[in-house]
Amino acid sequence: MKRVVLFIATNLAVILVLSITLRILGVDRILDEQGSGLNFNSLLIFSAVFGFGGALISLLISKWTAKRFTGAQVITEPRTAQERWLVSTVKRQAEMAGIGMPEVAIYQSSDVNAFATGASRNNALVAVSTGLLQSMRQEETEAVLGHEVSHVANGDMITLALIQGVVNTFVIFLSRVIGYLVDRVILKNERGHGIGFWVTTIVAELTLGILASMITMWFSRQREFRADEGGAKLAGRGNMVAALQRLHQLSGQAPLPDQLAAFGISGGTVKRILGRLLLTHPPLEERIQALKAK
Repeated sequence: MKRVVLFIATNLAVILVLSITLRILGVDRILDEQGSGLNFNSLLIFSAVFGFGGALISLLISKWTAKRFTGAQVITEPRTAQERWLVSTVKRQAEMAGIGMPEVAIYQSSDVNAFATGASRNNALVAVSTGLLQSMRQEETEAVLGHEVSHVANGDMITLALIQGVVNTFVIFLSRVIGYLVDRVILKNERGHGIGFWVTTIVAELTLGILASMITMWFSRQREFRADEGGAKLAGRGNMVAALQRLHQLSGQAPLPDQLAAFGISGGTVKRILGRLLLTHPPLEERIQALKAK
């Protein structure tokens, strides 16, 4: 319940900030002064502010939200041999990858998973679950850490936020153009926004949103292959293959929260209802085969 409340509160805060920004910019209205035609300049700015604004704000607060959603505890002063090993391994891999030292955290979960997030290559967080630490051998855990450090080194979080911003902008812009055309051309409404505009805009935004998600998820799947290759370079190809095989054996456990699913080492099992086009991660079998083929 706490995660749901936090998620809703965070999104409402983002919407409030963006709405105030639009009002300050004077582009909170997308119709012209007569109320009969679209102001395309205002609509484009409106779409970009909401499209990029939401994605970039989410990126900027990604470490904060990740810690709150998972309850991850950052290791500031290692207290056990395991914590000392985690910090020293991430430090060594970060130096090899040429990035700043990420924060290292552990979160309580039976899920065998790990994730990386952060606003930049030098301001990141790498977290592992207690389930992963209990289920994997040390060399397999090292490979998982290498995978996550590679995500950071590749700038995947930043690139994904930018792609999300672009597709969000187009979805918001096009859905309102479609809504306007239906309202004016088909329903013959002459001024303001009629019910046809709002209904059509919602339907168009949902439909275009699904298509946009396919683009975003395609990139997410491609970056998993790159991160696997990066993990193989940092921790050894055999260890990376072994880690993925272990994940495959343990698949079907509780996944990360939806807000962090794209950032984990494992995307869970394939869900038929979503289809392959909406998967954040390629099937583990394909990732294993890709590594073995190189």
